[in-house]
Amino acid sequence: MTIPKKLFDRAGLLKVLEQRGLTVWAHHLRELCGQRLTANAHGLMSNWMAAWEALPDSELGELDCSGPEVRVCGQALQSIEELRATLMRFHPWRKGPFELFGLAIDAEWRSNWKWDRIADAIDFTNKTVLDVGCGNGYYGWRMLAAGADLVIGCDPFPLYWMQFEVFRRYATQPERHWVIPLADDDLPSDLSAFDLTLSMGVLYHRQRPQEHLARLRTTLVPGGQLLIETLVIESETLMSLTPSGRYAKMRNIGVIPSLALLTDWLKDCGYCDIQTIDVSRTTNSEQRRTAWMTFESLNEFLDPSDHLLTIEGHPAPMRAVLSARRSE
Repeated sequence: MTIPKKLFDRAGLLKVLEQRGLTVWAHHLRELCGQRLTANAHGLMSNWMAAWEALPDSELGELDCSGPEVRVCGQALQSIEELRATLMRFHPWRKGPFELFGLAIDAEWRSNWKWDRIADAIDFTNKTVLDVGCGNGYYGWRMLAAGADLVIGCDPFPLYWMQFEVFRRYATQPERHWVIPLADDDLPSDLSAFDLTLSMGVLYHRQRPQEHLARLRTTLVPGGQLLIETLVIESETLMSLTPSGRYAKMRNIGVIPSLALLTDWLKDCGYCDIQTIDVSRTTNSEQRRTAWMTFESLNEFLDPSDHLLTIEGHPAPMRAVLSARRSE
């Protein structure tokens, strides 16, 4: 199956990067996107592409990112049942909420809650933003509405590229928000290109978290801002949790630091002006099973007799959001 003409079109992004003096990275991305944004990227890609083509014409809707739901407004000219069946082909929906032609997509995560924790603490006005581990791009759309000039999201998972493309096809300025098929390890070591870099829900998946923080620093211009969101453990000392098996049924957990240790890592990696924006325990109201994500969720990851513990007996998920700046 060939890729539809407008799906995965990244030519505009490469042009933007070249205009901003990032020609070397643009050439590298052209090669990577050519290799990864293909019909063979995943066994379900042909099904997802067919579903994308079955969506209502882009002329029928307009994207609105100003509220909690990233919404496409308009008249779909097809039944809600048909639209729901098409969108369910992109299951599971992890981040949201979204709404398409009046049909609400109630994702596993109420990502608008996390957005509300950071929105007042960060000035997105005219910023160029790199969102590492962006998932389906929910936060990128919210950043654009908050005034960002350009948002480039990175994620290695094909399903999330497709969910992003569902909404990008209705954007009036699609050249301002992109998702590219990269992991953090694919980023150049000397970009120095972004005013703001986000890493939300990535750090604890890394076996060498300080390397992740150091790589993120190189993406920023001198004085640029990092926003890091990660699992932490409750301790005022330099402690960490390194699960020998699973954590909340997740296999790929590296190190979960205390807030004090995370702050120490940031200092060691060349950051300054380190501030804690929020520390919150994750609840079943924020992360849960829904009709749009029917697999196990937080409720099944916790000890049924004590929700302060995971099913394995570790401290239950608590997340911290920190801001820091690249030292000059």
